[in-house]
Amino acid sequence: MTATDLPNGVFDATYAVPMHCEGCTNDIRNCLSTIPGVKELSFDLKQQMMSVNGNAPPSSIIKALERCGRDAIIRGTGKPNTSAVSILETFEKIDLTKDTPVRGLARIVEVDDKKTFFDVTLNGVPYKGKYYASVHEDGDISGGPASTGGIWYRFEDPIVCNEPSDLDPKLYSGQAFLKAPVSVWEMIGRSFVVTTGDDHSTGKHDQHEYCGVIARSAGIWENDKQVCACSGKSIWQERKDALRNNIK
Repeated sequence: MTATDLPNGVFDATYAVPMHCEGCTNDIRNCLSTIPGVKELSFDLKQQMMSVNGNAPPSSIIKALERCGRDAIIRGTGKPNTSAVSILETFEKIDLTKDTPVRGLARIVEVDDKKTFFDVTLNGVPYKGKYYASVHEDGDISGGPASTGGIWYRFEDPIVCNEPSDLDPKLYSGQAFLKAPVSVWEMIGRSFVVTTGDDHSTGKHDQHEYCGVIARSAGIWENDKQVCACSGKSIWQERKDALRNNIK
């Protein structure tokens, strides 16, 4: 992805990154210096937090840091009540003792009135080629994409999956940074659907389909917890659990 591929508009995002000194921050600056869309970086060594201003997809930031040998957890994007997330699952029959239903993630942030970015990642999908995303009217995913109702908004740009998946070399992964003239509050409780059908249809026997409910997520500096109150696990222990379940 190049700078010309990125939509106009900027937002702030915060990340938890292990770092201990100015040398660490300099290494991170060098690591992210070639990532299109990174405009400004700031660091809080005490909290081990990094803030990024620009229009770079969060997935690009995390992947770049991984290539430099550093882990990162996104802690918040955008202003309060302008961010959302959708975990995309398969509803095909799989062995849950050996596999996870998660096949992707959509990170969503509103950068201006009726201007929202969608950082969509797919991983572990069987079809090499183009996938098409849409927001559906309902958040009922009990029957998979077939129960999510009609299409509320469809994206014209595809998600191209042509890279080998780290889950299985026979599977594929891909990423797209999409935009839409909608607000986050309009989509909360609806569903995000991805299908191999270029007409955005669902329910065809020869298609691969994934979906998830669109839920609110934290804005910048709204999530500074280090230990989850529900599980008692640290954020890095939860990070390992998420990676194990293909949530990246």
